[in-house]
Amino acid sequence: MNISLTPELDRWVSEKVKSGLYKSSSEVVRDGIRTLQRQEEDRRAMMEDLRQELLVGIKQLDSGKSGPFGTTLLEEVKKNGRRKLGV
Repeated sequence: MNISLTPELDRWVSEKVKSGLYKSSSEVVRDGIRTLQRQEEDRRAMMEDLRQELLVGIKQLDSGKSGPFGTTLLEEVKKNGRRKLGV
């Protein structure tokens, strides 16, 4: 595989190797690709979680378990979201 980088990226990769953080430019590129791969996997998992939550909401709507959306419900949604995030 042959990869072309912009001069700016090429300098950045060279700096990483010169710093001793990586042994070669190939290591820098591999690490970057692994990071991108993890981000994509995380994004895919997050989208699946969102789909599941939407399905729960749709089922609740279909079964009549819904109410008006107002400030009280909004605050409850925020509270639950913060709790899930550990905030």
